[in-house]
Amino acid sequence: MKILDKIGLVLFSTIILWLSVVALLSIAGWLDLNLIIESVKLILTGEIAQKITVGVSILLILLAVKCIFLNSDTKSTSNGKDGILLENENGKLLVSKDTIESLTNSVVKNYETAQNVMTKVDLDAENNVNIYITLFVYPDAIIKDLTVSIQKNIKDTIKKSLDLDVKNVNVRIRNITPKKENKEN
Repeated sequence: MKILDKIGLVLFSTIILWLSVVALLSIAGWLDLNLIIESVKLILTGEIAQKITVGVSILLILLAVKCIFLNSDTKSTSNGKDGILLENENGKLLVSKDTIESLTNSVVKNYETAQNVMTKVDLDAENNVNIYITLFVYPDAIIKDLTVSIQKNIKDTIKKSLDLDVKNVNVRIRNITPKKENKEN
């Protein structure tokens, strides 16, 4: 929600709150209706007060028209905080960063020589998907072949599953970890 939408929401909520309180107090008999009428007359009859009232009224009308008819959320994509918003003739789909991370982790876990996968997904201003993977590998891994294969499979899987193009898959090998040997009793 943009700042102008927030201001409009707060302003109109405050006006409605005041009108509701005044209505309840006047119905309950705790507020004299003549006092309200005299206050409104005072605001509308003074020359300077009239100019201020006209200016404020015009601003409120413009803000109301903007908030009602010019919705800020008309973009087909989100701003990168939550994920990517995809639209088609049937509706909308928000693909979250967590979904992309989980899909990436499931691809990497299929590799026997990779272990301890950590994934981070970044979306830039144009909603390009950039994936950063940190993992441990076993000593028998051929790192160059492994990373090329991981990068290709991640791009292919995300394209197939989510119909999203991944701009970059950056792999960082954090360490080489020894294989755990199966000990049988």
